[in-house]
Amino acid sequence: MFASGELRLLLLHLVAQQPRHGYELIKAIEELAGGDYAPSPGVVYPTLSLLLDEAAIAEVDGDGPRKAFAASDAGREELAIRQVEAEALVDRLKGLAQERQRHDSPPIRRAVGNLFSALRHRAMAGGFDIETGHKIADILDDAARRIERL
Repeated sequence: MFASGELRLLLLHLVAQQPRHGYELIKAIEELAGGDYAPSPGVVYPTLSLLLDEAAIAEVDGDGPRKAFAASDAGREELAIRQVEAEALVDRLKGLAQERQRHDSPPIRRAVGNLFSALRHRAMAGGFDIETGHKIADILDDAARRIERL
C-alpha cells in the first residue's frame, strides 16, 4: 500500500492533527480508505517507535493505559516541508474510499447476503434434489439476465 517512508509520513501527519494512540491511527487510516485498507499493528507500532527515536513525535497523556503520540516541533517542521506529499497520501486513501463507494451498494450487499442465507437454510433443511437445484439455478440465471439488461 505504501512506498518506503510513506506510512511514517502519514502517521506523522495524523498525530500532528491530534494526539492519537496506535489503535486510533489504524482506525483513522482505515476510515480514510473507506474500510478498504487498514495497516497491521505489526507495521504501525514499529513505525511509531522509529518516529519516537527520531524525535519526530512524543508520548503524551492519553485516555487509559494506551500511549498517545503527538507531533514534536521537529515533526511539525518536517511536515511543513512535506505537506504536499502528506496531503497526497491522504488523497490517495480517500480515493480508495471513493472507488469503493462507486462499486459498493449496501442494498445489493444486503440482498446478496439474504440470498446466501436462504440457500444455506434450504441446504440445512434437507439439501437440494436435482429438480430443486435446477429451479434455483433458473431463478438465479434469470436474475443475472435481468441485471445485465439494466
